[in-house]
Amino acid sequence: MKPLLTAATLGLGLAAAGTATAEIYKFDPGHTEIRFYYNHAGLSEQSGQWKVIGGEVDFDPANIAATKVTVTVDPASVDTGVGPLDDHLKSADFFDVENFPEITFTSTGVEQTSDNTITLVGDLTIKDNTKPITMNFTLNHNGPHPLGEFFDYYQGEWIGVQGTGDMLRSDYGVGMFAPVTSDEVRLEISAEMRAGGWE
Repeated sequence: MKPLLTAATLGLGLAAAGTATAEIYKFDPGHTEIRFYYNHAGLSEQSGQWKVIGGEVDFDPANIAATKVTVTVDPASVDTGVGPLDDHLKSADFFDVENFPEITFTSTGVEQTSDNTITLVGDLTIKDNTKPITMNFTLNHNGPHPLGEFFDYYQGEWIGVQGTGDMLRSDYGVGMFAPVTSDEVRLEISAEMRAGGWE
């Protein structure tokens, strides 16, 4: 991992991506995806996503180390494109959505790795099992939304990010059929966030 840069360098690097200042950013539900990928018994890579996502990002381009992220996911919104599989994933064999209606992530540390990338460390909780997870993010945009001149919805300050990280599902009580169906799961996040949200 690259060494941690100074706060001044961090500010110069990410501030150059746009004009945003310290703000609380909230996820645009129509342009935020959390997808998961896994190997199915050595035959193929399969994927799914969660469709109901909330949370916020406290982001200041001049003080990247102070970034704070919270994410909530409704596990019942899982969508693999296969109805019976979705039903099984919602059952007690996996996410047990009736008894555990939220998946949460709370950041515990941030480290800049280049002018527009960070490593985000935090606690992921699934079914009351909390483990640390590391995600690597790229900042795609920081400033006014390019579509703001066309649609009121896009006015204001925005950031856009893409991230990826790996987890072992058995750490979180959803390890049925592992390792025949891979225990390791790759998470990919693509998100647009607007300062202040929509309240």
